[in-house]
Amino acid sequence: MVKEISKLKNNIEYIYKKNDNTPRFALCLNFSINEPEKIAGVYSLMAKLLLQGTKKYNSEELANEFEKYAIDFSSELFPNYLRLKFVCLNEDFSKAVELMDEVIKNSTFEEFEKEKVKLVGEITAELDSPRTTAMDAYCSAMFANHYYGNTMTKILENIDSITKQDVIDAYNYILENSKKSLALVGALDKDDILPEVECTIGTLPVSIDNNLHIEKPELNEVKEVENIRSDLNQAHIIKGWLVPTYGEDDYPALILLNIILGACGLSSRLFLELRDKKGLAYVVRSSYETFKLAANFMIYIATEPKNIDISLKGFNEEIEKIKTIPVSESELNDAKNNLIGKCAFLDETNIQQACSYAKYGVLGLGFDYSEQMKEKVKSVTSEQLLKCAQKCFSDKYVLSIIKP
Repeated sequence: MVKEISKLKNNIEYIYKKNDNTPRFALCLNFSINEPEKIAGVYSLMAKLLLQGTKKYNSEELANEFEKYAIDFSSELFPNYLRLKFVCLNEDFSKAVELMDEVIKNSTFEEFEKEKVKLVGEITAELDSPRTTAMDAYCSAMFANHYYGNTMTKILENIDSITKQDVIDAYNYILENSKKSLALVGALDKDDILPEVECTIGTLPVSIDNNLHIEKPELNEVKEVENIRSDLNQAHIIKGWLVPTYGEDDYPALILLNIILGACGLSSRLFLELRDKKGLAYVVRSSYETFKLAANFMIYIATEPKNIDISLKGFNEEIEKIKTIPVSESELNDAKNNLIGKCAFLDETNIQQACSYAKYGVLGLGFDYSEQMKEKVKSVTSEQLLKCAQKCFSDKYVLSIIKP
């Protein structure tokens, strides 16, 4: 296996990984987001509009080009970066890079009004889900007055005031002022593809590091949000804490705490205690959502309205246990093996590997952060888990409930 890390002439750091005997090549290019959007929804519209026409192709013609060459091309927005990626047949790499270059440099954002209407429809449909509504209210409380708190509800409130020029200005700023991270994974030889990468991606504005103008969010109090919907039969409850994120000392321990508490399905503590033993819910889980500057650790349950109080008591009991009773060696080893297995599953394909490399690259953690993290997880002790739980599961939390 060949793996090389270097830079293009415009300072874009890239990783090239040779995976022999794979018929499709993957490329992932990320642009860091260093400024909060001026109006909630600007970045979401920008990501959608990037594939809706360029100076050379209208939206239909662009879609036809991708289809003709079986190129799977997408533009995706994450809170800390914009991702452009493609997978193509090895013989069509030149065409795929040419189309990516056209999208990045010559998008016209012509279908602005049409995409705005579509985005409103998509968000409205998503918020029809009570779990999504509870999550939206949770994020709004957790990240109040912060860019990470630009929820779907907030986008709906602000979308009418967004202009096409707002989107163009935001895109141009990101293009000019971002750290850029590139990953190339597949069977093609580096020497064969690098000249084409240099004359397209290598001619983008220079990659700039240490340019972040987003503050680290804080949570200094308990926040409780309750929504009532007459069309519901169940209550949906989310309780969560603001916790350390990537690159911080507690990150490996928090990943394991998430697996032990509720992210590994049938064998997780929340599932066994609240569903199997107490029969409170069909769905109960935990999740650990990470951003560049902060993360949040959440517990979720869908239950009958009469069980809200007992469910919250169950949450508290499980959190208290993990804060006071050391996890057994067997449970700890099971969690480590679960994580290692999950990582292998999530890195099976060329595009999965490319996205992982480019993600950690643009976050400033290094392309091999995933490998480093796995090694750190292996050495986490039961004592470290205990200390991490005591520190992170504090008396400052957000509780979001939606009920009939």
